[in-house]
Amino acid sequence: MWHTTVELQLSGIAKIIDVPEIGEPSLCATHRVDPRGLVNVPDAKTALVHDWFVVYSGAERVFEQMVAMHPDADLFSSIDFLPDSARAFLDGRTPITSFAQHWPLMRRHYRKWLPLLMFAVEQLDVSQHSLVLSSSSAIGKGVLTGPEQLHISYVHSPMRYAWDLQHQYLQESGLERGIGGLMARWLLHRARFWDLRTSNGVDHYIANSEFIAKRIWKVYRREATVIYPPVDTDMFVLREKKDDFFLTVSRLVPYKKIPIIVEAFAKMPHRRLVVIGDGPDMQKVKASASSNVEILGHQSAAVLLDYMQRARAFLFAAQEDFGISPVEAQACGTPVIAYGRGGALETIRDQNLPNSTGLFFHGQTPEAIIDSVAKFERREGDFTPIACRENAERFSVDVFRDRYSAFVKTCWDRFKNR
Repeated sequence: MWHTTVELQLSGIAKIIDVPEIGEPSLCATHRVDPRGLVNVPDAKTALVHDWFVVYSGAERVFEQMVAMHPDADLFSSIDFLPDSARAFLDGRTPITSFAQHWPLMRRHYRKWLPLLMFAVEQLDVSQHSLVLSSSSAIGKGVLTGPEQLHISYVHSPMRYAWDLQHQYLQESGLERGIGGLMARWLLHRARFWDLRTSNGVDHYIANSEFIAKRIWKVYRREATVIYPPVDTDMFVLREKKDDFFLTVSRLVPYKKIPIIVEAFAKMPHRRLVVIGDGPDMQKVKASASSNVEILGHQSAAVLLDYMQRARAFLFAAQEDFGISPVEAQACGTPVIAYGRGGALETIRDQNLPNSTGLFFHGQTPEAIIDSVAKFERREGDFTPIACRENAERFSVDVFRDRYSAFVKTCWDRFKNR
């Protein structure tokens, strides 16, 4: 009975944690790091801490820049199962991992072991480092530090599935009822205690958007400085001539809401939609598609760029903490039709603003998307490729580096002179 209960608990957690599978390729597979912008803290021995290394995705793009700006830092993570093809962003360095790295079956079933990984990150020994910089969307900020150490945490979000989005994740994972659902709720209840306790070990918070800064205040009652994630605007080149199709690019997981976009275009047979991405919702997406919807699955960075440059508009239906892909689309000169919540409100200039770069819909339903596409077509001339590109440049790698390095340097100087 005990073994059955534990298995239900762990399987429930595995369904909820939103991390790509090991080996699932990133939609953007380039790792180009500019050597400029080193953080000038010569008297600090620095540790860089990340939740876990299993895939190169949005959080890893931030960590990539942290690595580049701190060439002498030591890297730490609970586990490191990155394939060789995705390791370039670590600049040839090997992270120091916890005991969980060698735990039986961890590589295959790490999603099930959130409680163990919370414990594991606390066992990473950064005691010899005076400056600790963590990147956290789950457990990274939980590394233990003392009063003679400065800990700055770049938070992509407090654990989404443990706090305000718990009910959504349980519903999407089929864990609303039953013993499995009860056990998952209990483990998330315990995770909230851990997450709140470890929040006190951070001296300064950086949030990846105003939206996440509000979540940090709500959960931890701590102020956070907003520094937007870096977007490779040099890679996503402006193209002013557009073709007659709409585009969405995403991992096909429930909260991305790709099926509702596909359903909307199934009801608009004279408008063409291209879907790029792969994931657990692929069959649901295919079942909703009609002949005017082209599903391409995962594609190379070159193909992705080509479609982003040529699309009339980019569709985005998720509530994201920040959302990199709408910024990449705008860097290509492509306007965005987005769900009007979360980070999209900060990265897209609404149709009612000067130099607008897109418009919002306010319900995650096919009907709301249909109405917004019709509105976009009536106002299409208002969204110029140049305005989209200029807006995207607010989130460039150079802007991130300037703001991040200045913030760390200021915090370090105050810490040393306290």
